[in-house]
Amino acid sequence: MAAKGAHGAHLKPDCELERCRAEGHWGRLLALARQPPAPGGGARRSSPGARLPAPDADDLGKLLLAEALLEQCVKENQAKVKDSVPVLEKEEQRISEAKGYLSNILSHGRLPPQYLNEAMLILGKLHYVEGSYRDALSMYARAGIDGMSVDAKPLYHMRMLAEALVIKGLSLERLPSSIASHCRLTEREEEVVTCFERASWVAQVFLQELEKTTTSSTSRHLKGPHPADYELTYFLEAALQSAYVKNLKKGNIVKAMKELRDVLRMVETKATQNFKVMAAKHLAGVLLHSLSEDCYWNPLSQPLPEFMSKEEGSFITQALRKPHLYEGDNLYCPKDNIEEALLLLLISESMATRDVVLSRAPEQEEDRTVSLRGAAAIYDLLSITLGRRGQYAMLSECLERAMKFACGEFHLWYQVALSMVACGKSAYAVSLLRECVKLRPSDPTVPLMAAKVCIGSLHWLEEAEHFAMMVVSLGEEAGDFLPKGYLALGLTYSLQATDATLKAKQDELHRKALQTLERAQELAPNDPQIIFYVSLQLALVRQISSAMEQLQEALALCRDDAHALHLLALLFSAQKHYQHGLDVINMAIAEHPENFSLLFTKAKLEHVLRGPEVALVTCRQMLRLWQTLHSFSQLGGLEKDGSFGEGFTVKKHSGLHLTLPDAHDADSSSRRASSIAASRLEEAMSELTVPNSVLKQGPVKLWTTLEQIWLQAAELFMEQRHLKEAGFCIQEAASLFPTSHSVLHMRGRLAEAKGSLEEAEQLYQEALTVDPDGARILHSLGLMLSRRGRRSLAQKVLRDAVERQSTCHEAWRGLGEVLQAQGQTEAAVDCFLTALELEASSPVLPFSVIPREL
Repeated sequence: MAAKGAHGAHLKPDCELERCRAEGHWGRLLALARQPPAPGGGARRSSPGARLPAPDADDLGKLLLAEALLEQCVKENQAKVKDSVPVLEKEEQRISEAKGYLSNILSHGRLPPQYLNEAMLILGKLHYVEGSYRDALSMYARAGIDGMSVDAKPLYHMRMLAEALVIKGLSLERLPSSIASHCRLTEREEEVVTCFERASWVAQVFLQELEKTTTSSTSRHLKGPHPADYELTYFLEAALQSAYVKNLKKGNIVKAMKELRDVLRMVETKATQNFKVMAAKHLAGVLLHSLSEDCYWNPLSQPLPEFMSKEEGSFITQALRKPHLYEGDNLYCPKDNIEEALLLLLISESMATRDVVLSRAPEQEEDRTVSLRGAAAIYDLLSITLGRRGQYAMLSECLERAMKFACGEFHLWYQVALSMVACGKSAYAVSLLRECVKLRPSDPTVPLMAAKVCIGSLHWLEEAEHFAMMVVSLGEEAGDFLPKGYLALGLTYSLQATDATLKAKQDELHRKALQTLERAQELAPNDPQIIFYVSLQLALVRQISSAMEQLQEALALCRDDAHALHLLALLFSAQKHYQHGLDVINMAIAEHPENFSLLFTKAKLEHVLRGPEVALVTCRQMLRLWQTLHSFSQLGGLEKDGSFGEGFTVKKHSGLHLTLPDAHDADSSSRRASSIAASRLEEAMSELTVPNSVLKQGPVKLWTTLEQIWLQAAELFMEQRHLKEAGFCIQEAASLFPTSHSVLHMRGRLAEAKGSLEEAEQLYQEALTVDPDGARILHSLGLMLSRRGRRSLAQKVLRDAVERQSTCHEAWRGLGEVLQAQGQTEAAVDCFLTALELEASSPVLPFSVIPREL
C-alpha cells in the first residue's frame, strides 16, 4: 500500500495539494496521495514530484499520507487530545502508519529541506498526541521552529508553524517539574508564554490569509458550490487562546488584556466568530473581576507604569508578522471598565443568541447544552455589569431575549424574574416565579422570593399566603429557609388583619399571625428579623410590655436597624415617654438621614412635646431632602431601586415650589395661594384626562412622599389656625394627586375649620368613595354629622370607624360623645372607657407605619 500511495502525489498540481493542506481537507488529500499514477506520467511536469527524482517523489507521497492520517486521527480523538490522554500506537493503526512513513522519510533524508522540516513538524505533533512530550520538543528543536519564518512559504506552512509553537508550549507545561533550579523553572515559564504568544499571532495571520484565499477562489468560481466554512482545529484554537489563558493564570493582567484586546481587534474571519465570543466573555470577566475603575486604561492607551514594570520581562521582543487589526480615526473607545465590559457582552450576546441550538432533538442535546451554557454565562456577566450601574430595565430587556431558548432552563427563568423584581415590574416577576416553582418545586428560595414581592410592592396577600404555604409544606426539606417561610406566612396574616373590615376577623388574623411568627422564632431563635416582627405584632395588638422585651432582644443582635429603632420610638410614645422617643428618633436619623418615615415620626413627637412651630422646621428639612433626592433621581440614581413601583407615572411640574409659606407674612402667602389656584386646578383636571404617555416618568414613592410632607405641614398650620398657609400646602399636594383620599380628607378638614360644614361633608364623602375603609375619614365624617345634628347617621358612621380600626381611640371617644348626646349614657361610658384604655397605649403614629416585608 505504501508503494501504491507513494506515487499518487505525482499526479496533481501543487495548488490542489496546498489547498487541501491549508483548508484541512484530509479525506481529499488522502485520496490524492493514494491515487495511482496516470499512464505515461503525463501530469508529472505540473506536480511537486515532477521536480524530484522518483525515490524522492515517493517520500513526498509518504509525507502527505502521514499528515492526512495523523490529522484524521486527531479529529476523531479530539476529546482525548484536549484532556491530554495519550493516543497510543497500539490502539490506533493510523498513528502507526504515519509514524512509519515519517521515520522512513527522515532516515532517507532525500527530500529538500522544506519538506524535511515539514516531516519533523508533523512527527513532533504525532509525539505530542502519543504523550511523548520530550520527543516532541526534541523534534521541534531539530526543525528549528524558534527561527522559522512564514515569509514566501505556502499558506499551509503557517498553520503547521502555529500548531508547532502551541504544541511546544503545551509540551513544556506537561514536562515533570524535576528541575531543582527555580531560575530554570522561571525560564521555562517564560519560554511557554513566548511560544503561546507567537502561536497566537501566526494563527491569526494564517486565518486571515486563508479567508482571503477562500474568498478570491469563490469569486472566481461563482457558479460552483460554495465552500464550507473553515472549522478551527483543536490546536489552532489552542494557539489563539493559550497566550491570554497562560497570562491570566500567572496573574499577568496587563499582558492578558493586551492579548484579548488584540484578538478582538483582529480583522474577523468566519472561522474566528465563535472564538471571539468566548474571548469577549473572558475579557469582560477580567474587566469586572480584576480591574477597578481607577486602574482602567482604554484599548488605545497604555496601562499605568507600575503595571508595566511588574510584567515587563514577559513582553515579546522578537519581531513577527502581525495580523491585520481594525483601525481608523472614528473608532469608538470605552471610557471605563464597565462600559467596555458592557460593549463586549452586548456584542457577545447578539452572536451567542443567534447561534444557540433551538432543536430539542436527542441527537442535538449535547450541542444545545453547550450553546445554552455559553449564553447563560454571558447573561450572568451582563447581570453583574448592568447591576453595577443600576440599569435593571435594560437588563430585563436583554434577559427577555433569552426566553426564546429558555424552555425548561431554570437559571434563565430565575434571572429574568429577578431582573423584573429589580426594575419594578413586580406583577410580571410573580408570573415568572410561578414558572420557576414548576421547574424546581423543591427549592424554597423561589416561593420565598415570590412571597416577598407579593407582600411588598404588590400587596397580593392571598398569593403571598399561597407561596409562603409552599415553603412551610416542604417541612424539613426547606432546611434553613423554613423559619423564613413561617415569617412570610406570619407577615401575610398580619397584613390581612390590617386590611380586614370586621373586628372578629381582625382578631382572628392577629392571633394566627402571632402564633406563626412565634413558630418562626422557635425555629430560628437568634434571627433578629424574626424577633423584630414578633415585637411589631405584639405592638399591633397593644401588648406594649411584651413588645418592648422582644425588641430589646432584636436590638441586641442588630443595634442600628432603622425599623427597630423606629419601633422603639413608637413604643416609648405609646408609654407616653415622648422625650425618650424623640431621642431615639434623632439617633436613628443620624444613622439613616434619608429615611422619611423617621422624619415624619420626629415631626409628630415634636408636635406633642414642643408645638407645631418646631414640627414645621422638620417639615422644611424634609422638603429640602426631597428636593435633593429628586434631583438625584433625575440623573438616574434611583433607577436601581425597584421599590418605587412598576411603570407608574406622575407629572413633574415645571417650577416645582418646595418652600413652606411664612406664617407671619400673610400677604405673600395669600398672593401665592391665589396666584397658583387656577393653574393648579387646571393641572389637576388635565391629569385625569391626558394619557400616561405625556406624564413624567418617575418613582411613585418619591412623589407620594412629597404629598405626605405637604399634608403634614397643612395639618400643623391648621393647628396654629393659619388656614391660608394650610390651604396653600393642600393645593401643592392636590397638584400631585388630586383624587387622593388623603388630599380630599385634608381639604374637608380645612373646610370644616373655615366653617363650611356642607362643603366639608361633601369632601369627606368623596374621600370615602376613594377609600371606603378609611377610619380617619369615617371619624371626621361622623363628628361632622354630629355637629350638623344628624346624630343617628353619625353614630352609624363612627361605629363603622371603630369596626374598621378597633384601636383608634379618637373614633371611640367620638362615638361616646354621640351616644351621650343621644342619651345613651351607659353605652357612652363604655366607649369612653375603651377610648381611655386605648389612648394609654396609643403611639403618636400607628404601629402599622413600619413596613412589614421580607
